Amino acid sequence: MELEIQIKTLPTQPGVYQYFDKNGTILYIGKAKNLKKRVASYFNKTHDYGKTNVLVKKIADIKHIVVNTETDALLLENNLIKKYQPRYNVMLKDDKTYPWICIKNERFPRIFLTRNVIKDGSEYFGPYTSVRTARALLDLIKELYQLRSCNYFLSENNINEGKYKVCLDFHIGNCKGACEGLEREDDYNNNITAIRNIIKGNFKESIKSFHNLMMCFADKMEFEEAQKIKEKIDLLANYQAKSTVVNPSITNVDVFSIISDESFSYVNFFKISNGAIIQSHTTEIKKKLNETDKHLLELFIVEIRQRFNSQSNEIYVPFKVDLGEKIKVTVPKLGDKRRIVELSIRNAKYFRQEQFKQIKIVDPDRHVNRLMAQMKKDLRLSEEPRHVECFDNSNIQGTHPVAACVVFKNGKPSKKDYRNFNIKSVEGPDDFASMEEVVFRRYKRLLEEDLPLPQLIVIDGGKGQLSSALKSLDVLGLRNKIAIIGIAKRLEEIYYPEDPIPLYLDKKSESLKIIQQLRNEAHRFGITHHRNKRSKSALENELEQISGIGKQTVVSLLRKFKSAKRVSLTPFKELEQVIGSNRAKIIYDHYKNKKNQ
Repeated sequence: MELEIQIKTLPTQPGVYQYFDKNGTILYIGKAKNLKKRVASYFNKTHDYGKTNVLVKKIADIKHIVVNTETDALLLENNLIKKYQPRYNVMLKDDKTYPWICIKNERFPRIFLTRNVIKDGSEYFGPYTSVRTARALLDLIKELYQLRSCNYFLSENNINEGKYKVCLDFHIGNCKGACEGLEREDDYNNNITAIRNIIKGNFKESIKSFHNLMMCFADKMEFEEAQKIKEKIDLLANYQAKSTVVNPSITNVDVFSIISDESFSYVNFFKISNGAIIQSHTTEIKKKLNETDKHLLELFIVEIRQRFNSQSNEIYVPFKVDLGEKIKVTVPKLGDKRRIVELSIRNAKYFRQEQFKQIKIVDPDRHVNRLMAQMKKDLRLSEEPRHVECFDNSNIQGTHPVAACVVFKNGKPSKKDYRNFNIKSVEGPDDFASMEEVVFRRYKRLLEEDLPLPQLIVIDGGKGQLSSALKSLDVLGLRNKIAIIGIAKRLEEIYYPEDPIPLYLDKKSESLKIIQQLRNEAHRFGITHHRNKRSKSALENELEQISGIGKQTVVSLLRKFKSAKRVSLTPFKELEQVIGSNRAKIIYDHYKNKKNQ
């Protein structure tokens, strides 16, 4: 009753709500445009996702904070989640300390990499998710400009009093000797301005400045100096070429994208400046309450913009998100803007694939659980298909009809459970009747022997084969107890009982790949059995066709030697012991002549 009153008296303004259990432990923090409407939605319906129902049952108290705008609510939600880390909230954890490029707040500023951001007026650029990228940029800067690396306090008094002496860097040409007053502060600061532009991705001014300087040296006939400047221009141009250039008109923009499966989401961030990607970051988020992509992307955008200190006024995203009025949200439809969002999505997909490969090695159980959950969702099943069986018919021009049943457990072939069937009750090439027979025989036996039934049956074929298999399930009373689908070869349509419209899975989806692997394995296994049966039959026919050898002799030989091939390799003496010298000589001479031909 107390909760009902709390919900009824909640304001309709934007804000943040907090759920607590009976012990006062914070369970969940969320933000809303309308607090009353959002909180009430948790209590006035049954949720599809089990964990949400568990959460609602545990809620004993609700607290809220009203804010002015939805942006404020998003920021407050993010900060409170980081502070309290509630059990049912998604955590954007990142225990890495990323490197920054620092331009120190001092006379003749030093430039260096650091992982510690100190609020002393210095400028920090980054953070860089790749130390290698940051070092490459810093090495480029040091190649282009002669900067001091010492930590001397270069005040005017200290320089004028001759407190410091030039070091090795001066003598090898890496520094111009500011510590002895050999370099003007204005010149040094002009270099710092150029470096600031390079870090931001703006190479145009630096290249122009170097080009003018090169021409100046050339006019004075100082060709060695001109060559040194040309080498610096080449360095800059080479580095710029390695940057992912998008479009020079796209500048100071953040790009975000997300892809999801049942349990995890993968989100990517690009920072674009002067038409090039200067930062990229991708991370994995574990879902807690079956959160929507929109909700997760909003959380990620707020967190990443804080973490990377982004001041961009515009962001590109694949779908609309609510971030308030201060940030311009663009959902590009065409051109370079759309392509950069697609590139971001592609990066998220590649990251996901890498994670899958690593998990497969490091944590195979998690990989299997994720795969089963994904198949359950993609194939619209009521339970995870831990045990799947697939059937395929094989006959060539109606001869020797056989069928194969292959078994996958936890997404992998279980070869010891594979079974072959010789078609017994069907005359001629009738795929539908053959399918009906083998499905009936398979599951009648499993029921009689009280063996576990699969969660999913896959029939290699379209509506016809699926209907035939269903007839057998009906007879056995297994209809609706085992999920069953058919897969047609041409367009990989997946058919369901009593549904005329097929399902088309994404061609790259793991669920379709497993189904295709099942189908291909059943086909391979069936064809191998069919080929063996035909070969055996052909050899048996060859024995019967030898002049002077009757059917009873063939039976005696196969009973003793098991196959016609072994008969062909058997010495005369052994043949003689089984069928007598006359017939043994006929068979021995037949195979001897065949070898000599």
